[in-house]
Amino acid sequence: MAPDSTTPLQGQRILIIVQNLPVPFDRRVWLEATTLRRLGAEVTVICPKGRRQHRESRLELEGVRIRRYRAFQASRSPVLFALEFLYCWLRTFWISLGLFARRRFQVIHACNPPETYFLLARFYKLFGVRFVFDHHDLSPEMYLAKYDRRPDRLYRMLLFLERCTFRAADGVIATNESHRRIARERGGVAPERVFVVRSGPDLDRLREYPPDAGYREGQDHLVCYLGEMCAQDGVDMLLRAVRCFIEDLGRRDTQFILVGGGPEQPALVEYARELGIQDRVRFTGRVSDDDLCRILSSADVCVDPDPPNDWSDKSTMNKIMEYMFFRKPIVAFDLAENRFSAGEAAVLVREHSAEALAAAVTALLDDEPRRRRMGAAGRLRLERELAWQHSVPHLRRAYETVCDLVPAGPPHRPGDGAGSSGSGG
Repeated sequence: MAPDSTTPLQGQRILIIVQNLPVPFDRRVWLEATTLRRLGAEVTVICPKGRRQHRESRLELEGVRIRRYRAFQASRSPVLFALEFLYCWLRTFWISLGLFARRRFQVIHACNPPETYFLLARFYKLFGVRFVFDHHDLSPEMYLAKYDRRPDRLYRMLLFLERCTFRAADGVIATNESHRRIARERGGVAPERVFVVRSGPDLDRLREYPPDAGYREGQDHLVCYLGEMCAQDGVDMLLRAVRCFIEDLGRRDTQFILVGGGPEQPALVEYARELGIQDRVRFTGRVSDDDLCRILSSADVCVDPDPPNDWSDKSTMNKIMEYMFFRKPIVAFDLAENRFSAGEAAVLVREHSAEALAAAVTALLDDEPRRRRMGAAGRLRLERELAWQHSVPHLRRAYETVCDLVPAGPPHRPGDGAGSSGSGG
């Protein structure tokens, strides 16, 4: 990939570390990596391999070098998750040593979870390497949501690791204002060192298609869910809503399609059978970008069932903005970041129940003019404020500040561009 004509990061060598997904499957990390490359930097990413795709150990895509290692099999057990973090950390450290010996990188850009790579950053700081912390998730809150726990020793340990990571960072990239407040208030990071870089989709990477009736499998309507299926994502609630939609509301005119993989997907497939809705719910697993675009282009309504809690209320769900790109009306629970991101494109359900979720989907399916208005409003909001193109100047500013290419600017103001007010992760 040739750099842009304006290359403010020319000569900067950046190592990006991500543990929970491979690239380019992790869309946010891939957008950051390719954007930094276009800004002139040399970029290498260390990440795990995928289970079925993204299996190569070494490759180069769009000018970005990728080094992958065999993934550790995730489990519901917190102990095994801790072992996974240790294994991935050691593999990452070993690969980074080889990279540093061949061509010294100048910046480590570590994405969470987990907040363990500050130790690696501290080691390389001895050689003058800068550290950027890319704050994707609120790990302490996600732990409570994932395992349905109250604050305990592991929660306090996660807070400690988060604090250590913030203190080690030369700059913090936050996904939204809620994360920015956490960095400042819980992490003690100076305001001028925190930059909001939202995860909106790249308008040039997605493509709309004419609707394909084949995805409806003979039904009148298609409802879509997109995303990784983990314990905290509420997909089990969506399945109960489908049963309510069919059995209680008597709707037998709609196909539901759930796109994505994740550790909970096999159990959710079995749960759909237990509920007796397997004929109306199709699980696709992970699909190609082209298939994803075709499915979302064909949907009538899209759903985000993330339940209300301290983690989800402060989290920006990427699926919301991808739905908006395809002009789809959204049904989601009433969370702070959903309100900010979706605006008029979503019906926000206040009651956390399968019945309320099913009723909201039914009302939208029966009102096509409203669906069109909501879809158009969402696409317009995305183009004007939330698409990745609006985040690029903030990413650039973060790196120019961390690399001392410009002096640190004034504190970020809530009304500044892509990092405008709102909360979420």
